[in-house]
Amino acid sequence: MAKDGYILGLDAGNTVIKAVLFDLSGRPVAMQALDGQSSTPQPGHVERDLNELWANARQVIAGCIEKAGIASDQIIGVGCAGHGNGLYLLDKAGEPLVGIQSLDTRAAGLAEELSEAAGDALHALCLQKPWPSQTPVLLAWIKRHRPENYAQTGTVMLCKDFITYKLTGERVSDISDMSGCGLTRMPECSYDDGLLALYGLGDARDMLPRLIDPAEVAGTVSAEAAAATGLAAGTPVSGGYFDVISSAMGSGVVRAGEASIIAGTWSINQVFSDKPAVNDDLFMVSGFGPNRFVNIEASATSAANLEWYVREFVERGSHHDDPFGYCNAKVAEVIPASDDPFFHPFLYGSGQGASFRGGFYGVAGWHGEGHMLRALFEGVLFEHRRHIEVLKSAGVSFDQAVLSGGGSRSPVWPQMFADCLGVPIYVAEAQETGALGAAIGVSVATGTFASYEDAIGQMTRRKSEFQPNPAMRAHYDSRYAQYLALISAMRGFWNAVQTAGEG
Repeated sequence: MAKDGYILGLDAGNTVIKAVLFDLSGRPVAMQALDGQSSTPQPGHVERDLNELWANARQVIAGCIEKAGIASDQIIGVGCAGHGNGLYLLDKAGEPLVGIQSLDTRAAGLAEELSEAAGDALHALCLQKPWPSQTPVLLAWIKRHRPENYAQTGTVMLCKDFITYKLTGERVSDISDMSGCGLTRMPECSYDDGLLALYGLGDARDMLPRLIDPAEVAGTVSAEAAAATGLAAGTPVSGGYFDVISSAMGSGVVRAGEASIIAGTWSINQVFSDKPAVNDDLFMVSGFGPNRFVNIEASATSAANLEWYVREFVERGSHHDDPFGYCNAKVAEVIPASDDPFFHPFLYGSGQGASFRGGFYGVAGWHGEGHMLRALFEGVLFEHRRHIEVLKSAGVSFDQAVLSGGGSRSPVWPQMFADCLGVPIYVAEAQETGALGAAIGVSVATGTFASYEDAIGQMTRRKSEFQPNPAMRAHYDSRYAQYLALISAMRGFWNAVQTAGEG
């Protein structure tokens, strides 16, 4: 292991890009972050300017190095984690062509069409069924609806691959991202012509980038990128990660049987294993190395619901220095009761049905804002539990979990998770777990540490532990059953609302 030096981890989400410089104990030395802009040229379309993405990446890298006050040649390597799925295209000359984010829903109809025609056959190969912002479904949409762009396409990439390309000039992707978007045969994590043909992309094989291990050096920082970012030319850049896997590693999770729960914009629930689970109900499986897989259940049903509440109600008409603290304090005031209101966290949809909507139910005159917020916290929690029960039915379970994401910073949510799930919940010390996971991968790629286990042992720590309160289990079991029954009762209403809207 190297005795000194630093590692730069990048985390590129749908909007924010972060650059975090870590020492070899995993502690952050400096960080820079910048919001990007999305555009919605048509309903359901969510796109980004790739030139802006690179401009923002350059700015945060340079700013982070400057803030740290170190020489760039002290940086051992660079790695990037990025949001999965979506579609990032280069033309045949290597110039940006299209940037579609993973919030895009334009291909919903095509995803349904592909599922009906070949859903089972696709799942047999890649352990996923088509869904709207899945990379191959979006590429098939481009082929059908923008044939001129399809004809110009030189390389199909994911978000972080574009940044790696701009740093190194290498057109590569890693197996975690490509398996996570349904473009590889599983469990081999390799490209497959038969798989492409099922998506209607039999002619797209030459568009796919070179496929590498995420903890493999993809290339080195070019002279041009060095001038633009302040990095030293020749600095190794690793393959990088699908961000949910990177976030799990940054929170200290990597061994088979370990679990990561991310309460962020999405509800991410994942269990690591040495072979992939095979189950039609499971959302996806991603591989990130030999005998290393992550079984994932996810939906956009987590802390984004609280962000909506804060934006629309807490911050409306006045300024709060700590709006999330205000919400947590209100929840803490409430003594849980069987007649508390319920909340369905479907403000941004649900994989259970296209018509699903959010809503509060069972509100009475003696309920106050704390009860409404506790219902919201509970609804998010129950959707995490529903995903975890799907994982268990697929044969992957756990006896403890690490919670990360914005929800992990709540003083009340982690205990609610422990009580409802009936397992100890740990919260990681690191807050920028995505960037730290990318840095951990770089440390393995460069030989700074011999393995993921060694790197995680040195670079991650737990901050707090929440043991389940047995007295609360019956309360949550009863309310969770009512929550599920309420979903069943509301399906007909939601379908009628959607039909009326379409009419």
